[in-house]
Amino acid sequence: MAKRSFSMLEILLIFLLVMMTAITVSLLTLLFVTSGTIENNKDSGNHGFSTTQHTAVTFSTTPEPPLLQNFSGYHIGVGRADCTGQVSDINLMGFGKAGQNAQGLLTRLYSRAVIMAEPNGSNPVVFVSIEIGMVSQRLRLEVLSRLKSKYGSLYRRDNVILSGTHTHSGPAGFFQYTLFVLASEGFSNRTFEYMVSGIMKSIDIAHQNMKPGKIFINKGDVTGVQINRSPTSYLLNPWSERARYSSNTEREMVVLKMVDLNRTELGLISWFAIHPVSMNNTNHLVNSDNVGYAAYLFEQEKNRGYLPGQGPFVAAFASSALGDVSPNILGPQCIDTGESCDNANSSCPIGGPMMCMAKGPGHDMLDSTQIIGQTMYQRAKELYDSASQEVTGPVASVHQWVNMTDVTVWLNSTHTAKTCKPALGYSFAAGTIDGVSGLNFTQGKTETDPFWESLRDQLLGKPSYEIKECHKPKPVLLHTGEITRPHPWHPDIVDVQMITLGSLAIAAVPGELTTMSGRRLREGIQAEFASYGMKDMTVAISGLCNVYTHYITTYEEYQAQRYEAASTIYGPHTLSAYIQLFRALAKAIATDTVANMSSGPEPPVFKQLIPPLIPNIVDRAPIGRNFGDVLEPLRPQYRVGEVAEVTFVGANPKNSAENQTHETFLTVEKYEDPTAAWHVMYNDASWETRFYWHKGLLGQSNATIEWHIPETAHPGIYRIRYFGHHRKQELLKPAVILSFEGTSSAFEVVTT
Repeated sequence: MAKRSFSMLEILLIFLLVMMTAITVSLLTLLFVTSGTIENNKDSGNHGFSTTQHTAVTFSTTPEPPLLQNFSGYHIGVGRADCTGQVSDINLMGFGKAGQNAQGLLTRLYSRAVIMAEPNGSNPVVFVSIEIGMVSQRLRLEVLSRLKSKYGSLYRRDNVILSGTHTHSGPAGFFQYTLFVLASEGFSNRTFEYMVSGIMKSIDIAHQNMKPGKIFINKGDVTGVQINRSPTSYLLNPWSERARYSSNTEREMVVLKMVDLNRTELGLISWFAIHPVSMNNTNHLVNSDNVGYAAYLFEQEKNRGYLPGQGPFVAAFASSALGDVSPNILGPQCIDTGESCDNANSSCPIGGPMMCMAKGPGHDMLDSTQIIGQTMYQRAKELYDSASQEVTGPVASVHQWVNMTDVTVWLNSTHTAKTCKPALGYSFAAGTIDGVSGLNFTQGKTETDPFWESLRDQLLGKPSYEIKECHKPKPVLLHTGEITRPHPWHPDIVDVQMITLGSLAIAAVPGELTTMSGRRLREGIQAEFASYGMKDMTVAISGLCNVYTHYITTYEEYQAQRYEAASTIYGPHTLSAYIQLFRALAKAIATDTVANMSSGPEPPVFKQLIPPLIPNIVDRAPIGRNFGDVLEPLRPQYRVGEVAEVTFVGANPKNSAENQTHETFLTVEKYEDPTAAWHVMYNDASWETRFYWHKGLLGQSNATIEWHIPETAHPGIYRIRYFGHHRKQELLKPAVILSFEGTSSAFEVVTT
């Protein structure tokens, strides 16, 4: 065979091909080394208690070449990270009840991130479900800032959604608007940094784990877990509209199932409308409530052999249009008599509204949390297992900042209305049947009260005629849109955002939609897509996203002025404004004109926020005792089903949120004869454990750990360990945080 000769052009092309291959290999090697370094740092003793900012690391934003020809799926990455923050000396966010401070831990809180990108890895979108009350504007802006520092333009305001699950048992203190800062009893930089760090870490892990895979969608009803807590308001919606639905709550659950190309399960996202308030306002343990328990069960099922919060599979149970949906399915009852108080004013004959409380299905709030969470988990598992409809199609994202105090709403082709400056009505102060306030306010109040008017006018000034007229029939209790000291009390600039994957649209709503509001918004978005040829779009309403703006009722529900309507802060046309704004987002995606949309007015970032009202003080052990010493020991033997309880000399748990030594407050360990070693069986993220902190005087405190021994516990020898940090300060020296440990005596668990 004749020897082939090459032309100069061919030689040049071969040389360029070799050089390009070498450069690609070098870049991939560098990326691998960089990722490995980050992963190693993740497990090198820093277990999520750091409050320092992430070190800037530059990742290539150039997509990798397609790994498979004709691949129609997505690049998918999932990640989970702890974001618990303080579990003591901080108010729990949600009920707004004075004195409901954190005093320990039932379950840890997690940020769960899912990244979905085009088949070649380009054009990613990020959905993050975070087990906190809601996403604050300051939290989102800080996360976006750190993402920009780390990833450049890869992750931006338009393609990153941050959604709170709305647990009412997470720490407060991460807001910048004054009303929420006051409700939080100050801004806690410790908790804020911990949350930002956890969100960032979950996104980092998802980014590092991206791989080609497929997404399947399924939908189905969940029954027996909800009631409408404002049914009289719902009945004000037109009969013809109500007749189209079989229930006054939205029962449909939407589930996304994510797998790689080998069918290895990666994770899921579930959207379902339910308030995580099975744990009521008497609770003092930080926890993720019913939706968190559903996620816990799903991850424990898929991550067998791992402790809670560990393992590769990620299950995000995200919030939806939950505004008027309660899990306390036995309904509102008068505490003193047990009779129903399911009336327009949620009031009892004796004691008024303060005696009217809804109950869950269990014998106590923990039992109710498990029952509701178990039902949601079971239904999600059925939908997940049977999911067969594949999601395919391009990825798109769109975002706008909007001044919600000045939106012109087109009611029809000839008439317009305006949104209002923020204000809260009298019924806001009443609370709900899930958590009544300590003040004698009544839901459904449409008239002012001279006493409260006079008190407000003296302390905060009088509301203007314009704001009172704009909000009618709401009687304005707090004219928050006109109060600016020390900073504005409510946001003017809010986020509206949407991402789409083929025929799935995820609408990121910055508040709590009532059931009918969610239905109208969903239908409005679907109609807009359909008008441009994108029919049969599935719209997942994602609530509590990006910035918190309280509630969004329909115009008809607004007239009743129950709690949800009194908390619709931009006035009676708030929902119509959001429908109009989200239809504009849908149109931009459908017509490929996202680039032409204005970004809108950028929101502010405030400095010098009100510091925490509870000061840091030095921890002290009793004379003759050390931190971690056992005060109340365990019995020598317990049976399954019993509770093993031990009390230690403790220190303030908030110290642990700024220390890197431990990732848990407790472990339950079993002794294994073959290895002559103790093995961790449970930690403080386990449902079976409880960590209680008892605050004493002059810096002294105790820590009690309970292990509710499950039927599945194996017989054997166990011990309980306590991990804490105490604050020490010597004269003329800065305070230091020091770690300590405590260990119980060994005890036996038997089955009979």
